[in-house]
Amino acid sequence: MHIEPGIVNGAKLILSYATAATAGLYALKLGWDALRERGATSLLARTGLATAATFVFFEVLPTAPVGVSEVHLILGSTLFLLFGAAPAAFGLALGLLVQSLLFAPSDLPQYAMNVTTLLVPLFAVAALARRVIAPGTAYVDLRYGQALALSTAFQGGVVAWVAFWALWGQGVEATGGILTFGAAYLLVIAIEPLVDLAVLAGAKAARGLRGSALVTPRLYA
Repeated sequence: MHIEPGIVNGAKLILSYATAATAGLYALKLGWDALRERGATSLLARTGLATAATFVFFEVLPTAPVGVSEVHLILGSTLFLLFGAAPAAFGLALGLLVQSLLFAPSDLPQYAMNVTTLLVPLFAVAALARRVIAPGTAYVDLRYGQALALSTAFQGGVVAWVAFWALWGQGVEATGGILTFGAAYLLVIAIEPLVDLAVLAGAKAARGLRGSALVTPRLYA
């Protein structure tokens, strides 16, 4: 989902700074809520794990340039279910920054766009979870349909934002590349719910994590 260099240039980049700043402020609000709920140690630990996972998603898992961007297996809903909204948001932003600084400095001018493309869909997942998951349901007890809904919200949001940035930068000339990119992401949407359920099944079996500062309380509660 990287926005490639040259797709958005000049004054048009200003919009990405505004969207990233807005997303960042909302992430800080979620972070403050998480800090009050579980304390600094838990927030930092979960953020660290989410950052490491995001780095692995970008640098270790397979990726391929398709259309106007690259297809990555970024498991946003998985991060949300394991660590909660704020640590997942911080982890996505920090993992992307580390990856850009160490391995892809040419992506830094697009960092604000890429952060927006990751965080806004994550916030949509958090909002959707409140609607499709009953308050008394632990995340380890999710059904396939619920995992699919969360995954579709995240990956669909990523595709929508990539399409927006491509159209913002290149106009209708980018349409063909957008359609190709969106079609490729259907595979990611099919895979992620299965990964979510496998990870949740592992968490359910790992009873030692219950009450741990390393995962969101909602994972078991």
